[in-house]
Amino acid sequence: MAKQKTQSAGAWPRLRLADWAEARDTLHMWTQIVGKIRLDHAPPINQWWQVTLYVTPRGLSTSTIPYRTGAFDIEFDFVDHRLGIRVSDGSRRELVLESKSVSQFYAEVMGALGDLGIQTRMYPRPNEVALAIPFPEDHRHAAYDPYAVRLFWGQLLSAHRVFGDFRSHFAGKASPVHFFWGAMDLAVTRFSGRPAPPHPPGGVPNLPDRVTREAYSVELSSCGFWPGGGEEGGFYAYAYPEPPGFADHPVHPATASYQRGAGEFVLPYEAVATAPDPDRTLTEFLHSTYVAAAELGDWNRSVLETDPHHWEHR
Repeated sequence: MAKQKTQSAGAWPRLRLADWAEARDTLHMWTQIVGKIRLDHAPPINQWWQVTLYVTPRGLSTSTIPYRTGAFDIEFDFVDHRLGIRVSDGSRRELVLESKSVSQFYAEVMGALGDLGIQTRMYPRPNEVALAIPFPEDHRHAAYDPYAVRLFWGQLLSAHRVFGDFRSHFAGKASPVHFFWGAMDLAVTRFSGRPAPPHPPGGVPNLPDRVTREAYSVELSSCGFWPGGGEEGGFYAYAYPEPPGFADHPVHPATASYQRGAGEFVLPYEAVATAPDPDRTLTEFLHSTYVAAAELGDWNRSVLETDPHHWEHR
């Protein structure tokens, strides 16, 4: 990848999808492998929150995973480009993040866990992708671009900062700001507290219907960022169930639009990165799309939202 087409990681780094498509797809499969390890060991939590990864000052982490009487964690370090596995007994293993096939990465990770005495079972095939090559057989995805991956991590850091502030204005049930490896998106979700109608079957490739039924069991307004949907990725916002008039409700900024095929509002990443105040621009998108869902869906906003001056003592 030509480095002049991007800029160094920092606040709202620029990264064209075309410049790292192969590395992105490989990294996606790697995060699925690590995410499925957490899925096997972490206790179930509503809306599948136990499966996600989290943005860290160095990359993406599983956070602490219980195992027998101890615990372990796994972190993608996008600064030194290592995968670290740490166990509460003091043992650890590191793998180099470099161009290698998904098959090799899978074998190395499972081998390292075995060396550490951690027995893991998983369904060794990716979810939420049309071409679901079993991990042990995937020699197609084998690219890693450390420069591009670090820029992507910089995008996640910036989005995480704004998403976290947005989350703080809600007193009702809200998800953490977390990374779903199925679709490779960073997301945060607010809930009305009322049950939702059953999610219709199908619609997501290689994903059991029981997963979507649980994920959408409560009325919600969700937003996120993913490295797709535009030249540099994009932000999205949707409601489930979608209330009447949602698609036509005015939202900000003017560069946001409703995509009827996807059933969500979208905002190109580049529209945020090039704005005079990127944080404010994204915040406007998050708040205005939430208001569309809450107002049209008749949420009890006086109970669910915090006083806008609640945190001024900071």
